[in-house]
Amino acid sequence: MRLSDRRDFLKTSAVALGAPAFLAARPAAPPLPISFSTLGCPKWDWTTILDRAAEYGYAAVELRGIQGQMDLTKCAEFASSRIAQTRRELKDRNLRISDLGASCRLHEKDRKVRAEQLGEAKRFIELASKLGAPYVRVFGDKWVAGEAHEITLERVEVGLRELGHFARESRVGVLIETHGDFTSSETLLKVLKSVALPNVGLLWDTHHSVVAGKEEPEKTWKALGAHVRHTHLKDSKPEGDGVRYVLPGAGTVPMKEIVQVLKQNKYAGYYGFEWEKGWHPEIEEPEVAFPQFAKAILSYLEGA
Repeated sequence: MRLSDRRDFLKTSAVALGAPAFLAARPAAPPLPISFSTLGCPKWDWTTILDRAAEYGYAAVELRGIQGQMDLTKCAEFASSRIAQTRRELKDRNLRISDLGASCRLHEKDRKVRAEQLGEAKRFIELASKLGAPYVRVFGDKWVAGEAHEITLERVEVGLRELGHFARESRVGVLIETHGDFTSSETLLKVLKSVALPNVGLLWDTHHSVVAGKEEPEKTWKALGAHVRHTHLKDSKPEGDGVRYVLPGAGTVPMKEIVQVLKQNKYAGYYGFEWEKGWHPEIEEPEVAFPQFAKAILSYLEGA
């Protein structure tokens, strides 16, 4: 039996806490509101991605490259002449796009590099609008060596504000992710408060905030929950100076606690699985990991 055919265990509002009005009007997500990033299936073509998502009971797909092409605007499936067909293929399988994952780094100081980064994000925003996708993800990313953090922060804020204004007419939200050096609640809250645009929010990568940022999930939510529009979840174990990604429930990341914090605080977005197969080819295949995530999230939500 497909997970999506199981009983309707989860009743949530389609209105994310504090979400912009144009996003609040979107229809409610299916009963099991899970998505996976295409970073986790770098060998799958577009049809396989959609078929497997439907088979495994997913409600949405997060677009982070297709078959090694990370610039989505260069993928044939998203060419202007094919957009209508692509949207039909999603609808036929009762799937949505949770967001587009751009690689845009807002910390960049060099003018040429910065222009390239912002240009990519804007192209992704335009594509998201054509696809009917609600969000585009970007990074604050790194502290610039030899530069005061306040200066880097201001540059990130200026870039994020520019993207927010650009995206507003396209009815697309821009999400900064807890990633790289931008994992602490204090830092991200400062950025979001400074930008102060209704279509700019947060993608909470829970692994980064817990493992790299050393924050308890409840603390992160208390500080940033009003801004959270999408999430990334994954599990890992310490290995050497870093971590090894493992199947959900097999590691040391408190995934169950994270899901409980989200559900208890009426989070209405997707529980997104970011299986980094594209960066770490040694980890399990998506045919193993994706069904396991769906099973784990189902048990966590039922037990919350």
